[in-house]
Amino acid sequence: MTRSTKRTSFACALVVASAACRQDMHDAPRYEPYEKSDFFADKRSARPLVAGTVARGHLNEPTPETTGKVGTGFVATVPVPVTMDLMRRGQERYDIFCSPCHGLTGAGDGMVVQRGFRPPASLHDPRMRAQPDGYLFDAITNGFGAMPDYAAQVPIADRWAVVAYIRALQLSRNATLADVPADHRSEMEHR
Repeated sequence: MTRSTKRTSFACALVVASAACRQDMHDAPRYEPYEKSDFFADKRSARPLVAGTVARGHLNEPTPETTGKVGTGFVATVPVPVTMDLMRRGQERYDIFCSPCHGLTGAGDGMVVQRGFRPPASLHDPRMRAQPDGYLFDAITNGFGAMPDYAAQVPIADRWAVVAYIRALQLSRNATLADVPADHRSEMEHR
């Protein structure tokens, strides 16, 4: 093949390729949001939602488990069974979401505070220790003061796990050997 034949073949290939570049898929028949349609009697292209439709994962009936409240008051204790698995999950979620401000021990000395952010209340403060569990759940859900809400990042079950873990942190700060169950005291005495 000569050089001019190669050039001619290449030019023909470019012409064929460019002719194939059409925007059929880009210009496919479809409706834009809220565009008028003659197909339906109400002239709307988008169909109205079925009455009572709730997005997946967003059906939160107002129960003590989903709000942390009974009526207008806060629930006194975590309304789910507190197990070791729940406590481990609470520690994991606390370490991820809470410790940057509250610190690993709950003293309010987290890394962002060390970098100049306003310190939160210590979770060991008598005022915080006296709050019902529903109050802590509500603060995680809706935020409080400079604290943002974590409802989108932390699912309901994990919020209760965090509350249970916070209570364990608070107990650990002021615990005595008498607070340890009798069957575990011997482990503590030998340390």
